[in-house]
Amino acid sequence: MKYFLILLFVAFVSNAQIKKEQLDLMPWPQNINLKEGVFALTKNFKVNITGNPNPRIFVGTTNFLRRLDGRTGLFLTQGFITKVNEFPDAELQINCVQNGKIGLYEDESYQLDIQSNRITINATSDLGALHALETLLQLLQNSSTSYYFPSSTITDLPRFTWRGLMIDVARHFQPVDVIKRNLDAMAALKMNVFHWHLTDDQGWRIEVKKHPKLTNMASDGSYYTQEEIKSIVKYADERGILVVPEIDVPGHASAILTAYPEIGSKMVGFSNGTSEKNMQSTALATYAIERNAGIFNPTLDPSNPKTYQLLSEIFDEVCPLFPGAYFHIGGDENEGKDWDSNPRIQDFKKKNKLVTNHDLQTYFTMKLIPMLKKHGKQLMGWEEIMTKDMSKDAIIHSWKGVNEGVPAGKSLVDAAKGGYKTVLSNGYYVDLVYGVEEHYNVDPMPKNAVLTEEEKARILGGEATMWTELVTPTTIDSRLWPRTAAIAERLWSAEDITDVNSMRKRLKTVSFRLEELGLTHIKNKAVILRNIVNNQNSDALNEFSNICEPLKKYSRNKGGTEYQMYSPFTLFADACTPDAADALEFEIAVNRYLENKSVENNDLVSSFFKKWIATNTSLINLSLNAPLVQPILPLSKSLSDLSQQLLLTIENKQAPNSSLLNDLLEQCNSKDHADVELAVYSSLKKLIGVLKQ
Repeated sequence: MKYFLILLFVAFVSNAQIKKEQLDLMPWPQNINLKEGVFALTKNFKVNITGNPNPRIFVGTTNFLRRLDGRTGLFLTQGFITKVNEFPDAELQINCVQNGKIGLYEDESYQLDIQSNRITINATSDLGALHALETLLQLLQNSSTSYYFPSSTITDLPRFTWRGLMIDVARHFQPVDVIKRNLDAMAALKMNVFHWHLTDDQGWRIEVKKHPKLTNMASDGSYYTQEEIKSIVKYADERGILVVPEIDVPGHASAILTAYPEIGSKMVGFSNGTSEKNMQSTALATYAIERNAGIFNPTLDPSNPKTYQLLSEIFDEVCPLFPGAYFHIGGDENEGKDWDSNPRIQDFKKKNKLVTNHDLQTYFTMKLIPMLKKHGKQLMGWEEIMTKDMSKDAIIHSWKGVNEGVPAGKSLVDAAKGGYKTVLSNGYYVDLVYGVEEHYNVDPMPKNAVLTEEEKARILGGEATMWTELVTPTTIDSRLWPRTAAIAERLWSAEDITDVNSMRKRLKTVSFRLEELGLTHIKNKAVILRNIVNNQNSDALNEFSNICEPLKKYSRNKGGTEYQMYSPFTLFADACTPDAADALEFEIAVNRYLENKSVENNDLVSSFFKKWIATNTSLINLSLNAPLVQPILPLSKSLSDLSQQLLLTIENKQAPNSSLLNDLLEQCNSKDHADVELAVYSSLKKLIGVLKQ
């Protein structure tokens, strides 16, 4: 009887053949071929592993089973997987030829074949097999009563070898659980490099046992012990992820100089007539951890041998914690002001024939290369380290673009042409809270640059970057996900996978599925809203948040003085996210209305206006017992007033009052309230422009 029911189920599903556009795969595979039929899941579903894989496949497969069981509620009978060839007759066979190594240029390809009675994964190594399991989970479909995988064959491999995510833990410390849940998310989207920005002006976050002052004086008590570092590196390894640490030098040095001011570049107690002998005995400058965001002057002294002694001792202790072959030394945003004002450093430059501060920084950076090479590490730095004398062994991390006054990706092309391996982050700064489409349309391989095949091969890939000046453990997930999933697709999938509508559709499902990994990007919004409304009903505030987005491009942090590292990040702007859901729906409604002013489209557009008018009334009532609602009322009122005028035009067919509409529209474009902007402004402007004609 059981097999008869399964056959009936298979026949039913086969008749409703699924199509590629119905699948919510991300990143999209290189090749997928759907066939008739399905593999029907039962509680007896089991997995068997063969070959010579790394033990990480046992962890990954066990996690796969638990996630699959969590979605289906089948009470799968297979528990923990600990060895190969455990169930030779299992319906899912995973064949791994060799032990995967964590690093670049590894074979991460896989083949996934789903038939009605068996699923087979063939991969060169366990790394590819782990990717295949993520694809298989994304393929899961269901009817009203059952779950199944569509019969299909997938052949897949990444386009780029470096598919990274950087998380800054210096500005706002991110506890171990935050890092681990984001490693899980990375693995789910086939990302393979975690760049860990561990030090900056606002804090030193890694234990160095030989130099406890670094954490005692420069961490505010928030740092990772070496055991925690090892735990995270192991956790990443089990998910096929390389960890690249960053200790940012010689600039961004307030924290390290708080502990060791003697290696700083700032001098006090001298005048232009001070002799070199007296320079050596002048008082030390004092430094303090920064509490604001921005670029600051404290810089390591490249002329002081003690600087290199300390860094060498730090590297000797830190490098062994990270088995990977790469170490990021930052090197960015050093304006050299303390170098310029220090006569001793200027004299050092002359003696060593160093003409510019770039030359001096290159001198400094070159001194770090043997310190790292001693531990088998290759130096990587932000694009400022790329000068005519920089070693070709260095990896150049391209980050500057039009916001910094240079053509986007220029340093990427220059690096590739100059013989350097390079990684792109310009265009992937998710902390700028731009919409997902802006990131999705950025490709690491420049379209207009003329590059040889050898030069193209030096472009390793790209890396999403999450700076945390405005981000706490409560909000970091909502700033990373789901947009980083679209970046992951850009780094994995074929170059011609560019359909934005398809991406948005698939991203909705991916976002929801990330919750099973512990991501808080959806649920923490409700936590923040409850705080704002003082535990009153938050429906109206949630409605308003669905058409608002945080101010972009660091404009929320005006001059680096409005928000400090200890400021509250539990406000309305923190609940809002890029790609406001109702703003996207309103744009669709407006476009339909402008194409065809039918009754149906008229009613659809009008429904938004009526909702926003009602929302404003509810927000006013909420604010009577919730002071944190007050800052958004002016923006809500402006939208409500404009909505009323638009209803008169659209529903009552009154001639539009152009002057009034323009005034109200501009009020809706204000960025002076609650650190948010109305994401519906552009659609409103388009609508009003047509109505006035």
